[in-house]
Order: sequence, then structure tokens, then C-alpha cells
Amino acid sequence: MVELLSLDPLVVGVILAMTVVTVIAKVGGIWLVRRFDVGERVEAGLDILPGAIVIAVLGPELAAGGPAEWGAAAVVLGVMWRTENILLALCAGVLAVVAFRAVV
Repeated sequence: MVELLSLDPLVVGVILAMTVVTVIAKVGGIWLVRRFDVGERVEAGLDILPGAIVIAVLGPELAAGGPAEWGAAAVVLGVMWRTENILLALCAGVLAVVAFRAVV
């Protein structure tokens, strides 16, 4: 007999609450920035922020990683250098680390 997954209402409520808080934070941040005249330095900082967040999240993984992770990092750098597209580079890195882990 196939057993259906049951969801705990508390878990669903927590996930929904986190979603609401995330949306409020993002929309609120955009609203707040639009209310002020931002200078060139602030704008430059906001432009580089996504890359800095990615590095802060993935840096420790790379430092603790092995050959598969370092090879995938090289793939990310190569794709980023050629295309200057961070999303494409990250997707290539994910595929590369999966492939390298299967081989190594």
C-alpha cells in the first residue's frame, strides 16, 4: 500500500511565516532604497553584493572541499571569465561538482 506523506501543520506554518518575512524584507529593502537618493558608491556596493553573498556562502565549502570542489571552482571561474554571467557560471559549477564527484 502506498503511504501518503503527511505534513505537520506547525512545519507548514513556519515555512509560510519565513516566506512572508523574506518577501517583506526584500520588498521593504527595495522600497527603502527608492526613497533615498543613493550615491555612486552605494550603487556600486549594491551591484557587487550578490557576488559577495555567493562567495561568503560557497567560500567555506571550497576551503573544506577536495579535488572535485576545486575543479568545479575552476570551471566557474572559466565560465565567468568567458561569459560574465554569474547565473550561467553557478549552474556550470553545480553540474561540474556533480560530475567530478561521480568521477573522483
